[in-house]
Amino acid sequence: MTPTNPRLLPRLILLAAAALLALAAWWAVSAWRDWQRGYDPETVVAASLQGLQEQNILVPFTARYVAVVTSTQSRLGLSAKKTLIMPGTVRYEVDLAKLKPSDLDWDAATNALTVTLPPLRLAGPEIDIDAISEFRDGAILLTLTDAEQVLDAANRKAAQQELIKQAKGPTPMRLAQGAARAAIEQSFAMPLKAAGIDATVTARFAGQPAG
Repeated sequence: MTPTNPRLLPRLILLAAAALLALAAWWAVSAWRDWQRGYDPETVVAASLQGLQEQNILVPFTARYVAVVTSTQSRLGLSAKKTLIMPGTVRYEVDLAKLKPSDLDWDAATNALTVTLPPLRLAGPEIDIDAISEFRDGAILLTLTDAEQVLDAANRKAAQQELIKQAKGPTPMRLAQGAARAAIEQSFAMPLKAAGIDATVTARFAGQPAG
């Protein structure tokens, strides 16, 4: 039996250590590349989009309006009038489920993300029943005929239309859109910042300039 060369054992140990070191280095490089891919801007943006889609509805703004409407009826030489004061709350919503990857534009050269939002929609009005006030005139006609029911129906319809008209005014729409853009910009900017990515996020509604 040939005796083992006492100088061979240290060399074998060194070779094994070198192999382990090379394996560890390869694993470290591979892990670093995976880490880099995990924090790739487009990956972070895609994850943010998924989170928003799961949220489904964003309500960035609500506003309370008051409608004052009057209807009149004339019959049998008599007249009647009713005035309705009806408060209601309108919600301004963005359907996040309609936000698609194609609505996101990432510019790698400038680290800028532009998000095109689906149209703002109005929900409501939710009527504050306890705060409704009415004024009536022409008790005889209101008592003897169905004029009161007719006037009530006309006033309710007109009041709801008036609430929506107020809600669609330039000022509340501008405020609601601004709140929606700010909320969406923050929703994308915060994850990017947490991932160490310095990016500019701009949200806009289709057909409107950014900002």
